[in-house]
Amino acid sequence: MSATALPPAVVLGAGAWGTALALVLAYRAERVYLWGRDAEAQRRIAADRVNARYLPDVRLPSHIEILEDLALLPAEVRTAVLVTPFQSTREVLSRLRAAAPQVARIACAAKGLEAGTHLTAPQIVAEVCGAGFPVAVLSGPNFALEVAQGLPAAITVAADTAGFGAELLERLYSPRFRPYLSADLTGVAIGGGVKNVLAIAAGISDGLGLGANCRAALITRGLAEITRLGTALGGRPETFMGLSGLGDVVLTCTDDLSRNRRFGLAIGGGQSLAAAREEIGLVEGLVTAGEVVALAARLGIEMPIATQVAATLRGDVTPAEAVAALMSREPGVEARHPH
Repeated sequence: MSATALPPAVVLGAGAWGTALALVLAYRAERVYLWGRDAEAQRRIAADRVNARYLPDVRLPSHIEILEDLALLPAEVRTAVLVTPFQSTREVLSRLRAAAPQVARIACAAKGLEAGTHLTAPQIVAEVCGAGFPVAVLSGPNFALEVAQGLPAAITVAADTAGFGAELLERLYSPRFRPYLSADLTGVAIGGGVKNVLAIAAGISDGLGLGANCRAALITRGLAEITRLGTALGGRPETFMGLSGLGDVVLTCTDDLSRNRRFGLAIGGGQSLAAAREEIGLVEGLVTAGEVVALAARLGIEMPIATQVAATLRGDVTPAEAVAALMSREPGVEARHPH
């Protein structure tokens, strides 16, 4: 903990990323509360001072307090960081509002689009907590294990107000963790969510043994798809060349710590969808792929890579057929001649 301690905060979600962010916050905060939905797992973490399931080699400092019941969150805790699996965002927010109404601002660190609504995290916060409720998005090229180990990393902090953004910069900054401020909530939320679909595509390509050229093409053209969708929704083009766009895409498409990439590798290598799901566990891109394609169709945005990933995940095409469909498309234009 630093010499000038900041007021306490709560992290909602005691998985790998939630635990890693609690460790980051603990560098500056006098106390960090770490809440998880599994009460028995929370008791084990509290007793062992280690999150054995997700980060077994990282000890938690004494001023990270493990919380089983949100109703026991002290009244002075006003800032929450939401890191539960994305599809539980609405349910966890509702629980938080009922049990701890003193929380006055929320930073969302899970990535995706809500099933059935295509909503981003800030949009869900607005529906559950009310329009104007202070909200932020944390997104960037970060694997939880490396952050928890104290290896250097950077993250984008997109906040709807300058005040909340400044607070989060102060809370997150440390000699090993560098936050960058953005005012583009939409762009940062879309980049973080959609890149999981692209990571599955890159994994499929590598699982099929299609080589580095194919992977690079998928990453580049996939980033173009993310940018088209994000700007159509109001995001800024430069956001998608930043940490929460290009940075996150490169990381999750090229490193096997990414569950989404590993899932793609598995099915590209011949595993069934069910077997890959069983082996890897939570893969946010499984739900996000269909939501991205539906949202793009509603907006009239062309996203051929995402479309083929979604078709593969539905079982409509094989991974090899999806690649063949992409390669048989008419030649496209990357940059047009000036008129």
